[in-house]
Amino acid sequence: MQSVSDSWQDAGANVRYPVQFIGAGPGDPDLITVKGQKALMKADVVIYAGSLVPEALLKWTRSGAISIDSASLNLEQIIDVIAENWKDGKQVVRLHTGDPSLYGAIFEQMAALNAKNIAFTVIPGVTAAFAAAAAMGLEYTLPEISQTLILTRMAGRTPVPESENLESLASHQASMAIYLSISLIDEVQATLSKTYGPDAACAIAYKISHPEERIVYTRIDQLSETVRKENITRQALVIVGKVLDVTLESLKHRSKLYDKAFTHGFREKEPQ
Repeated sequence: MQSVSDSWQDAGANVRYPVQFIGAGPGDPDLITVKGQKALMKADVVIYAGSLVPEALLKWTRSGAISIDSASLNLEQIIDVIAENWKDGKQVVRLHTGDPSLYGAIFEQMAALNAKNIAFTVIPGVTAAFAAAAAMGLEYTLPEISQTLILTRMAGRTPVPESENLESLASHQASMAIYLSISLIDEVQATLSKTYGPDAACAIAYKISHPEERIVYTRIDQLSETVRKENITRQALVIVGKVLDVTLESLKHRSKLYDKAFTHGFREKEPQ
């Protein structure tokens, strides 16, 4: 693949900058990475997923930069826009919500650019599950409670491999963040009730880091009802796992990392 980090020149000595795919983060324009911010500030053309990326992110673009909302464009149209501007020597940024590697439909765009011999790079971003944990004061991997985080979705119009169906993954009872599944909340509740139990705690994280952010705690057997009561129809995660049962006051198990009785490569245990 034509994934490179610097500008390069074609046979005609015209400068060609690699297209930059940037993770915009979950919504708050300040949650973009410094590297992503700097790339936006240099861009001549920014193609952003307007259905998910808030226009507030465009505050990092320079005066005179062209911003194009791709919400109404199909893949071929997006690639055509990128290619045309790239050929003109423009610095092109493709701005995705969250981290582009997760439900970002990024690989098909990279494949299309690769077929046209157009170089690209990727700058990662903060995904909603991590912004939600920060807002909730949550650690997904508490010692002796859970050491695994599963990021997944229900099968909808986009299918999911049978080996990755929600019931199979949920059977591990690990910490889990379920994306893109609010429209299937009845099925989500039924599945989680079988695996985590109907009275297990869960949370709905809506539009994390946006001004409209809401985090609603509930039980699995009340999940569907809560989603409808709160009128949440999109841009929300369902978070579930035993870590939700642990409070700052009830924490029992601590990491070995800072345990004075534990030796590691940077510290000797304290004598008894």
